[in-house]
Amino acid sequence: MLAFIDESGDPGLKIDKGSSKHFFITMVVFEDHEEALAADQRIALLRREMNRPEQLEFRFNKMHMVNRKLFLNAVRDENFFFYSIAINKANLTGPGFSYKESFYKYACRLLFENAKPHLDDAIITIDGSGSREFRQQLSSYLRRKTNNPKSSTSHIKKVKLQDSKKNNLVQLADMVCGSVARSFTDKSDAADYRKIISHREINVQFWPK
Repeated sequence: MLAFIDESGDPGLKIDKGSSKHFFITMVVFEDHEEALAADQRIALLRREMNRPEQLEFRFNKMHMVNRKLFLNAVRDENFFFYSIAINKANLTGPGFSYKESFYKYACRLLFENAKPHLDDAIITIDGSGSREFRQQLSSYLRRKTNNPKSSTSHIKKVKLQDSKKNNLVQLADMVCGSVARSFTDKSDAADYRKIISHREINVQFWPK
């Protein structure tokens, strides 16, 4: 089992001064290597279909809406599923959330607790080019869970970092996370992207309400 994680937004709570209203974290999961390879190859083929260089990185926030839809329609029939957490920062209470470390830890915990029942000896890949604090907290949290001596089940086999530029499936996680994030805005295309991959959605938790 393979899983790929990416995030969108920031942990800042000063929404009136430019911080994002929400923070999102998404896990894209493949049950076996063959399914992951098929999705990887489909994304590589899409670049050729678009006449784009092999080095092109698919990033939701840097793409035109037409290309976002091309990407999502290209992968919608691949065998993956996903979980997302949407942190509603306006309703956070408690002084701990004002610290990045505490904020990230809680977001990681929510995501893992939702996905854990479906993770079996999974290899987790985190975007190594993302937020340093986020990488550190997520990697630390998952490794602690992996090495839990009281657990009889191995949910996670390994946690590794990889630059999204070199990993099509981390880019997939970015595109899925971006799609979920856009669905929580009032923009004209808010519902468009998440709808394309809605049949791959296991759970999107909005917290706190």
